Amino acid sequence: MTRSTTQAPPTERTVDTDPATGEPAADAALPDADTEMTAAEVDSAGPGRSGRRLRNRLLSGAVVVALVLTSGLSAILGWQWLDRRAIDGAAQAALAAAQQYAVTLTSIDAARIDADFAAIDAGATGEFKKMYAESAQNLRPLLVEARSVSKGRVTAASIRSASRDRVVIMLFVDAEVGNTTTAVPRIDRNRIIMTMYEVDGRWLAGEVELL
Repeated sequence: MTRSTTQAPPTERTVDTDPATGEPAADAALPDADTEMTAAEVDSAGPGRSGRRLRNRLLSGAVVVALVLTSGLSAILGWQWLDRRAIDGAAQAALAAAQQYAVTLTSIDAARIDADFAAIDAGATGEFKKMYAESAQNLRPLLVEARSVSKGRVTAASIRSASRDRVVIMLFVDAEVGNTTTAVPRIDRNRIIMTMYEVDGRWLAGEVELL
């Protein structure tokens, strides 16, 4: 038994023609493979352009954020550097003042006791100034009677802690002490913790501790 198959006729495209000439009309829409491909390319290229624009915006935003963070970090580091420089300057100024004051504090001559006490008072502040003023009244007659002479010398000094207006310093001070009771002067070796405070542009001793 023979089976017959029927094939569907190919689909024909209809093109409008000009009745007078039989040619396709000028405004007829002719199928154009190139035109269809270009449209496809446009469709496929569109998301790519959008992706590139989005990526560029993200990159630009990241650059802006990085610049802002860098500027902020630079400002912080700059402020810290200035603060550290100010503290270092304060520490060195206080160290110099403390060494000079340690010599003043341990250098007493009964022959000029009033001038020595005045110099000690001028370099002091706070509780130490008050304490020394009180004790000086009792020390004065004893030193004068014994004709005491003391000469101080700083042998070493170091900064223990520092801020802009308060610096703690350790000093090693040798004092050569002589009086009427000793034929040969003796050497007193002192270790002192001195806390210096900035008062009206000057570094003054506010606390003095003998160790």
